[in-house]
Amino acid sequence: MTDDSENTENENPETETPEVNMAEEETPPETAAEKNPDDKLVIAVAEIADLKDKLLRAIAETENLRRRADREKADAANYAMTAFARDLLSVGDNLRRALDSIPADTDLGDNAKTLVEGIEMTERELVNMLERHNIKKIDPLGEKFNYDLHQALFEIPDTGKEDGTIVQVMQVGFVIKDRLLRPAMVGVAKGGEETPHVDTKV
Repeated sequence: MTDDSENTENENPETETPEVNMAEEETPPETAAEKNPDDKLVIAVAEIADLKDKLLRAIAETENLRRRADREKADAANYAMTAFARDLLSVGDNLRRALDSIPADTDLGDNAKTLVEGIEMTERELVNMLERHNIKKIDPLGEKFNYDLHQALFEIPDTGKEDGTIVQVMQVGFVIKDRLLRPAMVGVAKGGEETPHVDTKV
């Protein structure tokens, strides 16, 4: 009897333990993008747009760096001698002061005349040399005052000139290329043109 009951239990399908498929349980569920191909396309298009934006920004930044380097190189070539030029202007100022200190009606001897002519030639050569290096003189007598080029030291009333006209130049200025090297020191007219007196008496 014991053997029959044991055989019966082994043959009963209801008592058998079901097999578990571990591979099926470990398989992750499909993502939304894998289930829907359209979502994959949307994600790919977004990634492409992001990469394109980054590429365009990198190109723009590289172009800006190149332009900045070109500009700095040009500035270095054009304005490298600015400090040296300012020092030369002091030499020119001293030559001009030496010439202006000689009274016009002074009777100079031959030796003194030769010396004065040598100073004048040196001054002219200095100005010509500066011009060859794009350093030009500003001598604005009779011109309208310009804050970008001139520095007003004083105002002169009743000059008969239009208000703001430069009527005296104390020291000439200079520009290097399109940049101010030294402003011209000037005196300007104040009060406008003189009005003619009109006699109203009968």
